[in-house]
Amino acid sequence: MLVLFGLVAASLVVAQQSTCSNFGVSDGSNCLCPPGFGGSSCDVPACGGNIFNGAQRSVSQNSSTGGMSLSGCACESGWGGSGCNVCQSAGVCQSAFAAARSSNSGSSSSLLGAGELGNQTLTCNTQSRVYAAQEMSCAVINPTLQAIFPLQANLNILRTLDPTLTPSPNLTSFGSAGSALAQLIYDGVEQFYCSATDCKQNVGNDTTEWVCSSLKCQCRDGTAFCGANPNMNLAPTLNSLSGTLTVSCTTSSASCSFKQNLLQALFGSNGLGLSNCMFGECVRQSVIDSAMGITPQAENSGSQLSGGVIAGLVVVGVAGLLVGLLVAWGCVTQGRARKGGMYGERVGGRRVGVEWRDIGYAVHPSTGLSLLRRRTPSRTELGSTSVIELRDVEHGEKPLPVLPADTYTPKSKHILSGLSGQVRPGEMLAILGPSGAGKTTLISILAGRAAAMDGRVRGDFGFFIEGSSGSEGRVRVGFVDQTDVLPATLTVYESLLFAARLRMPEHTPDSTKRARVETVIRQLGLQGVANSRIGGDGRHRGLSGGERRRVSIALEIVAGVEVLVLDEPTSGLDSVSAGKVAQVLRDLAKDEENPVAVIASIHQPSSRLYHQFDSVLLLARGQQVYFGPGGTAPVRALGGGMEEGYNVADFLLEVASDERVPRKSASPRRSEGTPRKSMGIASEAENEIRMRSGRKSDSAEGSGSGSGVSIGRNIRTRTQYAATFLTQVEVLCGREWKNLKRDKTLFFMHLAVACVLGLFTGGLYFHVKTTISGFQNRVGSLFFLGSLLAFSSLSALYNLVEVRGLFTRERAGGYYSPAAWLASRVLFDVVPLRIVPTIVMATITYWMVGLSPDAARFFKALLVLMLFALAMTLFNFLLACVFRNGGVAILLSALFNLFTMTYAGFFVNLSQIPPVLRWLQYFSILKYCLEALAVNEVGSGLMIQDTLEGVPVNVSAALIMELLFGFGANHYYR
Repeated sequence: MLVLFGLVAASLVVAQQSTCSNFGVSDGSNCLCPPGFGGSSCDVPACGGNIFNGAQRSVSQNSSTGGMSLSGCACESGWGGSGCNVCQSAGVCQSAFAAARSSNSGSSSSLLGAGELGNQTLTCNTQSRVYAAQEMSCAVINPTLQAIFPLQANLNILRTLDPTLTPSPNLTSFGSAGSALAQLIYDGVEQFYCSATDCKQNVGNDTTEWVCSSLKCQCRDGTAFCGANPNMNLAPTLNSLSGTLTVSCTTSSASCSFKQNLLQALFGSNGLGLSNCMFGECVRQSVIDSAMGITPQAENSGSQLSGGVIAGLVVVGVAGLLVGLLVAWGCVTQGRARKGGMYGERVGGRRVGVEWRDIGYAVHPSTGLSLLRRRTPSRTELGSTSVIELRDVEHGEKPLPVLPADTYTPKSKHILSGLSGQVRPGEMLAILGPSGAGKTTLISILAGRAAAMDGRVRGDFGFFIEGSSGSEGRVRVGFVDQTDVLPATLTVYESLLFAARLRMPEHTPDSTKRARVETVIRQLGLQGVANSRIGGDGRHRGLSGGERRRVSIALEIVAGVEVLVLDEPTSGLDSVSAGKVAQVLRDLAKDEENPVAVIASIHQPSSRLYHQFDSVLLLARGQQVYFGPGGTAPVRALGGGMEEGYNVADFLLEVASDERVPRKSASPRRSEGTPRKSMGIASEAENEIRMRSGRKSDSAEGSGSGSGVSIGRNIRTRTQYAATFLTQVEVLCGREWKNLKRDKTLFFMHLAVACVLGLFTGGLYFHVKTTISGFQNRVGSLFFLGSLLAFSSLSALYNLVEVRGLFTRERAGGYYSPAAWLASRVLFDVVPLRIVPTIVMATITYWMVGLSPDAARFFKALLVLMLFALAMTLFNFLLACVFRNGGVAILLSALFNLFTMTYAGFFVNLSQIPPVLRWLQYFSILKYCLEALAVNEVGSGLMIQDTLEGVPVNVSAALIMELLFGFGANHYYR
């Protein structure tokens, strides 16, 4: 009996469950209905109201056909679609949700989705993408179907992605995650309904696909589609629909396709066509932000840091630690160097001379003008191509140069050929010749600067120590170019002290360096201008030409030199100034304690200047006409013919200019009975050449007799500078600070321009609105700000071009390393002229435009702009270093700015660029800057509130950002 009763009860339950239409769920005596339906069996469609009313919504009345009709139902304002379940604005979602919570205050928890208490801001998603559970309502447009059923047909679909994310899971969603419910309404009456499970959403740029693997449908008997007319009964077909369902929608055209195998067979590949689709989903903003990859900022969790912030702090911490370790290492190295003398060995009390034989130099025709700046050789390379192959002179055998196979070719242009000479300690050699004779080329070779030249050198070249008391060590060679490249804002004393601190040994006390500077100033007669600024840059008046030339010489000798090479030291000077320079050189050469071998090229010397020199080397078209004693000796050697009282130098230049004069080559002079030690040439960077004893020749070569000279190849590259890296940075920073204090024009101009541009940009985009056009202006202000920073960084390129000559001269002279110069440049150029103006302009613009008032987001935006300004500055530094033509560098920088603006994402949506050109976006620095700024701005929960053709729009700014600009919502830290 009990078994019989149980079977009856079970059959009643099954019968009750079977009466729930529209896939409602039985809860015993009643059915739980999907949104938009009511009644005890979920077969009565709701009429009016909104989706939050639930079971309290009024229901429709019987139609003339016996079914429940929606024809007389009117939707509340802000709700639409067949059945009034589609929201149209955020306001109606918020008001309806608030009313539902008020009416269900006793059990409000039933209205709360997962995590809703943390964020009660609702918005209405009107796009085809589903974030939680979305209602859509579309008109069914199919010519074949309309030929049979001509009245209005609509298809309603509820797509549920995750019911726990909806504001009211029991009201605004139905079914499990990844499910769909559909009803077709014809002339206001439901015809059939379908259910699909195991659904997945695929989101594209302009399309959304909802693909379900299991579909089943049920026809409502007696309706127009399902038996009202036996001749047009579609019930067997509709009830047999199964398999995979795909709902594909195109956002831009508001059209969709309801695709299933049978429907595609009947109506084509697109299945049942849907148009004029309305999408509506009341969802919390935090859900959208999470789906877009934006991490919500908790209001009361200040102690929590995002992963990106933590990573940034780690990077900053590691960078700070490395800087600290470098400074500590610099201090230790500096202390050891000052105590132990490990830097800047110094050898004095020697008499060093120079000798060269059969010097030749040729340039290949392919070596021509180039836009690229010739690379300055590094310290380890200097001397490698300029070192001349040397062989020992033994048994009277003349050294023969060994030339590489590609050194000279039939097409090579010979600049120098067969030059020989010698300069003893304390002697002055004048190299004379008309323009183009090869004087500067020979000077560069003798100074060891052939590494920076384009051609090939051959011949024998070396230094020797005269006398047996000299010790081995490095020969200090000074080189003075014909152009005076000097720091304009420093005084003479400060310039010489700068050179002394960097070129004299680290362990030398600063007081000794100062005393050496004062001694050199007295030697060169610069006492009257010691505290005067050098000037000469076109903005500051300063020293005269002769005084500037003496300062150039002083910079070379302040650290002590044993050989001094000068390229036309008297060019551009009047006779009095030239005479003073020549007298200074003679005093240096004839110094009893430290005699210096002086080699100078002279373009057009006066008679008084000519007679200051002990010996003369006369060149004509790269060949040697005469080498020997000065005075009138060259006239006699060349056969006389000079008028009495005529300037010997002018006579020699006339002879060298005469095509008929035969070329002669005199052998180097040798001093009699003077023992010497020989050495080779080494690195030119620090102008110090390593020496060692060589073998003495059994016989002398050329005219004269005496001890022979054994000149051998001896290359020793010295990678250390006289000063440690920390000392280099300290001294360079001191000079940069003086320059910044004394020439405030650049700093105040950058600051003033930053203020003006900040006010202009802020006024242009003053307090932008939160409409769609306002959001475009908001991103436009960020783009404009980045563009201004990109073009203002061009001044960094010009500044580097302006100081490049000074940097090249000082680096070649072994003052400091490029890394030390760059460090000082960053501290006293990048920071005051790039970073500070960026902060000023960005701060003014940020608050005037009305961007996110959150302090954290303000500083994050500031960080992005500073990094962008730094990147553009370093890029312009690179252009200035690579291209020796400043105009070309500026042109390329401007073109790069246009390129980076094009691919920033503001002018064109990045995702819409053809793939063949899209990859170029990854080289756009501004793209990363603008994307990070935009993501930072919309991450504050920015909402777009606008009205389009009378329809209110309230959507997340993150969605608009992705649609308009193609920016990813999680790309701030990229």
